[in-house]
Amino acid sequence: MSPDDFKDAEDWLEAELMDALDEEYELEMEDAVLSMKIREIYRKAHGPSIPRADYFRTLLRLQAELIKLQDWVVANNEKVVVIFEGRDSAGKGGVIKRITQRLNPRVVRTVALPAPTEREKSQWYFQRYVPHLPAGGEIVLFDRSWYNRAGVERVMGFADEDQVEQFFQDVPEFERMLVRSGIRLVKYWFSVTDEEQQLRFLIRIHDPLKQWKLSPMDLQSRIRWEDYTRAKEEMLERTNIEEAPWYIVPGNDKKRARLNCIDHLLTRFPYEEVEGDEISLPDRVHNSDYERHVLPPELYVPSKY
Repeated sequence: MSPDDFKDAEDWLEAELMDALDEEYELEMEDAVLSMKIREIYRKAHGPSIPRADYFRTLLRLQAELIKLQDWVVANNEKVVVIFEGRDSAGKGGVIKRITQRLNPRVVRTVALPAPTEREKSQWYFQRYVPHLPAGGEIVLFDRSWYNRAGVERVMGFADEDQVEQFFQDVPEFERMLVRSGIRLVKYWFSVTDEEQQLRFLIRIHDPLKQWKLSPMDLQSRIRWEDYTRAKEEMLERTNIEEAPWYIVPGNDKKRARLNCIDHLLTRFPYEEVEGDEISLPDRVHNSDYERHVLPPELYVPSKY
């Protein structure tokens, strides 16, 4: 390569890195559309977090490791399930976005099931989750999971105490079955304080880009904070099994929670870099008798920007 070629490559790599950072800025901008009053309260409650440059640099490094993990899962036909649980607004969705952001959606997929239908309510409780479990070479991230029964269903009265007790009896053996079948199961609980959740709910109320995240159930969760706390404590105590332990992620600082969770997740697997075939770009075939057709202008998206 000539010096000019190297310079072009450097410029291209720098542009690619800036694009990657721009994607992160877009995600971070969701935290910026706040009323000034709420933003001031939030800053006072939190103080300084990780410097933005350090956060992005660490996140990109961890995302590069996630790509290695993904390649290892595919190459070794591994099956991975990661469960994300926690109170509403605890930060589960934020870390899932950063995990999946640069990964192959054919390998890594997120499952966030809606409320069960009447038909599903009549089935074995775990039945509707089973079709979403991974095949070999897949990673499945559950944004809430079968632990709904021990949390929202119990607290809001959608499951009676007999059903909850049956769940506690069944879930350890269900998860042992998954592990025995070859699934690698990791469970995270995102923990935030009462004050932090209140601030995040206020942000959602005042932010038009986040209001869709608020549901009547979320508002009820504020009223029933102590009920959720008791339910969480019993859930962690009775379902923290050796084959599939719980890991608690302190979530008041969103950036630290994301980095800590991803870093910890990577330590759960004995992955190593997979040597791939060397890739080279083939030369394009040029046919002298080919003439490109001019398409009508109405087919093109208007260039407004």
